[in-house]
Amino acid sequence: MLKALNAVIIIYLLAPILVVVATAFTTTAYPVFPPEGFTFRWFEKFLASREFVESIKVSALLATSSTFIAAILGTSSAIALTRFPIPGKALISALLLSPILFPTIVLGLALLVFSTRIGLSGTFLNLVCAHVVLITPFVIRMVMVSLARFDPAIEEAARNLGAGRWRTFFLITLPLIRPGVLAGSVFAFILSFDELVVTLFLTAPGLQTLPIRIYTYVEYSSDPTISAISTALIAAWLVIGLPVYARFLSVRR
Repeated sequence: MLKALNAVIIIYLLAPILVVVATAFTTTAYPVFPPEGFTFRWFEKFLASREFVESIKVSALLATSSTFIAAILGTSSAIALTRFPIPGKALISALLLSPILFPTIVLGLALLVFSTRIGLSGTFLNLVCAHVVLITPFVIRMVMVSLARFDPAIEEAARNLGAGRWRTFFLITLPLIRPGVLAGSVFAFILSFDELVVTLFLTAPGLQTLPIRIYTYVEYSSDPTISAISTALIAAWLVIGLPVYARFLSVRR
């Protein structure tokens, strides 16, 4: 019975993905399941669209930049909150993790007002700052979990043997908390790449990310191009993301 229940859960989770992949190859002018015929027409249309290709570049650059900054800030914050006796630590921790609790529409409106006041509205830097605010709390949580299982005596042994603070961090601490840093970074990248609501508040005509481009496209068209884009993203995850997960972020690790 347990195996049957697990099978039902897996089918329930995978069914929408399988439907999207199947409709990407249909020959009809609208998504149909089961698909009628087989064609790569919608993939060709997607790759031939300069708007979609540019939006993928913007999303990838935005997610990469935001994740890099969030990984540094999140790791530093997690170490500070875990290791050092900071006054008001509980308040600071709650403040750093607060973006997780607020609805994205509230954050989007607040960031829009703030960026307009400081003159960053409509810029790529503004989008990066907003995404860093959104994704850094997830990096902090992941790294704090790794640090909770880390024995500080290992660092003390390295310091006693003559290693400096930075050498101890890069040769001892960072390799041991690497699963948490990588897990937080992967999660942050996915969140940044898929973010729609906050980006919708802050974007400009020349800074259309892929989620915004898809959102505006489906308002006026219902052809399977979106299914083709989704299938391409799924394939990219299977080729790039899955090996990274299996190598560094497995449950056993």
